[in-house]
Amino acid sequence: MTFAPEEYERRITELRERMAARLLDAVIITDPENLIYLTDYQTTGYSFFQALVVPLEDEPFMITRAMEESNVIERTWVEITRPYPDTGDAIQQLIAALTEFDLATKRIGYERNSYFFPAYQQDRIHTSFQRGTLRDCFGIVEEGRRRKSPAEIEIMTRAAIATQAGIAAGLEAAQPGVTENEIGAAISAAMFRAGGEPPAVMPYVASGPRSMIGHATWEGREVQPGEHVFLEVGGCYRRYHTAMMRTVVLDELSPSMEKAQERMKMALRELKAEMRPGLTVSDADSIVRNIITDNDVDARLVTRSGYSIGIAFPPSWDEGYILSLNPGDFTVLEEGMTFHVIPWMWGVDGDKTVGISDTIRVTADGCASFFDLPEDFTVTPAETAPVLSAVENMEEA
Repeated sequence: MTFAPEEYERRITELRERMAARLLDAVIITDPENLIYLTDYQTTGYSFFQALVVPLEDEPFMITRAMEESNVIERTWVEITRPYPDTGDAIQQLIAALTEFDLATKRIGYERNSYFFPAYQQDRIHTSFQRGTLRDCFGIVEEGRRRKSPAEIEIMTRAAIATQAGIAAGLEAAQPGVTENEIGAAISAAMFRAGGEPPAVMPYVASGPRSMIGHATWEGREVQPGEHVFLEVGGCYRRYHTAMMRTVVLDELSPSMEKAQERMKMALRELKAEMRPGLTVSDADSIVRNIITDNDVDARLVTRSGYSIGIAFPPSWDEGYILSLNPGDFTVLEEGMTFHVIPWMWGVDGDKTVGISDTIRVTADGCASFFDLPEDFTVTPAETAPVLSAVENMEEA
């Protein structure tokens, strides 16, 4: 398993404390991120129904597709499984197991907002679970995930190595005449060679005018002299992620682009000077938002200014649904929280999106970055940049 048994014991114990506080006899956990957090169970087959049932006192057990049972046996500490065949009924198997383990008349919590526990399946449980009581317990596991343990920070450090290797490769590969696909390939290869594993989202690569398209990534476009390339990479190790934005400018740095660069660097610098336990989420957001908004290059911060990051499966690498840096949220920062801070700027001069970001952990008396890569734009003036065709670049690689 990724962590020592004591780490999982602590997580289950803390979960049970929250269950007792909510008067629950058991919980049904279906969110893939929560499953791996509690047990180390993971599979790419999470679109099929899977659940960990944690009673308040008795031994937990899992309901999985029969094909996935090997992941319980080989990857986790869980010893009791009740698999269902592809020709079987997952929900009826869950109901049967709840009856088998004397939970049919109890107060059961379930994750009503789980991505992979659709409404029609929830309706069937409500129809079949007649003698007990079902209550929404969404967030009961996430309360523990908000603060990363020292062991989790160590794993995220491994993810950061992959993130930084990917970004560095992307900065080097971004040249006139190279396609976005080739840049994406260079990033991906570097991440994986550095020990990274398949991320929840593949890297974002957007050149020139395509940088104005939200969440755009490579589509074969050839980078032109004088353009810029926006990169955002989320490296992964054991499903834990860190992320980083960087920008390449294939020209002299214009006054507008230089101002944008300095605004983003200032936002990160000012936030890091203030970020510590006791600061509120809203305060952190204000530091970033006020600096980015105060610009004369027509750019905007169109999103939240950061989000919690850690465990993730597709379709997203962030934990923003647990905690995001947004105005009006007075959640207090605590040691062990980790954030991807994104003081990016959309629409510089009306037609360019650029970014410099960082993944930061809150420490006992401040904060620290997972990275040591320079924040400045990578600037390659057009007259000195090598112009490679896609074929030439592939041959050189």
